[in-house]
Amino acid sequence: MPTVVMKFGGTSVADAEHCLAAARRIVQAKLDGNRVVATVSARGDTTDKLYEMAYEIDENPSRRELDMLVSTGEQISVALMAIAINKLGHKAISLIGSQMGIFTDDSHGKARIADIQPGRIEEELNAGNVVIGAGFQGVTVRAEITTLGRGGSDTTAVALAAAIKADLCEIYTDVDGVYSADPRIVPNARKLDRIYHDEMLELASMGAGVLHPRAVELAKKFKLPLCVRSSFNNTPGTVITEESDEMEAVIVRGAALNSNEAKVTVIGVPDQPGIAARILGAVASRNVNLDMIIQNVGRDGKADVTFTVMKSDLPDALDACNMAAKQLGAAGVTSDDSIAKISVVGVGMRSHSGVAEKMFRALADKEINIQMISTSEIKISCVVGEDRAADAMRAVHDAFELDKPENERSYSGITHIPGAFPEEH
Repeated sequence: MPTVVMKFGGTSVADAEHCLAAARRIVQAKLDGNRVVATVSARGDTTDKLYEMAYEIDENPSRRELDMLVSTGEQISVALMAIAINKLGHKAISLIGSQMGIFTDDSHGKARIADIQPGRIEEELNAGNVVIGAGFQGVTVRAEITTLGRGGSDTTAVALAAAIKADLCEIYTDVDGVYSADPRIVPNARKLDRIYHDEMLELASMGAGVLHPRAVELAKKFKLPLCVRSSFNNTPGTVITEESDEMEAVIVRGAALNSNEAKVTVIGVPDQPGIAARILGAVASRNVNLDMIIQNVGRDGKADVTFTVMKSDLPDALDACNMAAKQLGAAGVTSDDSIAKISVVGVGMRSHSGVAEKMFRALADKEINIQMISTSEIKISCVVGEDRAADAMRAVHDAFELDKPENERSYSGITHIPGAFPEEH
């Protein structure tokens, strides 16, 4: 019997009506002959309200206690969903992270899954139950409750699908699928029928909020097909899958904007080997993830080191940099949280030249200044001022004609590179 994992986000279970609608989808999947595991997020803005309760008491609450608090949102949701399915005449059981055997490291607030022991899940499925699992949470080997970070329910769903060798993982959300850009910013953004794991991973990492990056990373690792669909209609969604033979045909698949980063610069550090490692190591020791990193060419024996971090990590990053700056005799530390990152992504970029120039020209034509640049085989990112971020996003989207079907785009100025892939002759 096929096994399907279905994930429902907070808006999909925001009230009784939505919860029952999601329950009907789950029941239909069961009636279609599948074993079904559903993971559920906290209802609506429950998680935000729980965080607010904590910050009303303490501006810097214990991360352990925050996990204890916010994990209750999912516990409420799974119980209500099981009640809804039982009301529809089918057997369901709700399980929290620890009951599902989801073990994580002890990094409260952004824990990573270390292991899943799905024995209890298999037992319940074999008994004919629909399993309703709490997303976003797990437990350490010392039985400490942890959470996986915002969007972590996606990661829960994909990890469970991999652990039980599910045939498909469906992500139900409040949009119809993955778009070429955020339609709230770019009105003519186009829904994609298909996207590859690598492309989706880059878009998610660059700010596309439809999927959690770690969920896509796991799906790629375990070669698990995903489908992003709307909870509110039956429109076909976007399939996220492995690369195919046509992967070079589409040069740029989509664009993303991330306004949740800040820039930190350590000024006037000694221009010597190992200095950047000491600064960035001090930041990493605070469990802060670094993104774009630039060190300028040294002058008079001094250089500047600049990097970006999530805004929520800025206080920890600044504290670490200030301490490192004193130890190294640097001139000082500055920061800027009014930046945004614009990215274009596509696996076809690795076999074509001229993509970067086209992006930079689009921004220049709109008189948008580029502060930082980062590239990979399938991605180009630029940091711009937050006040011009929406303009930049629309300019780049128009430049690559992402509103058009893929076979109708003009790629003037972009050249195919013969032999970019080993199999080419």
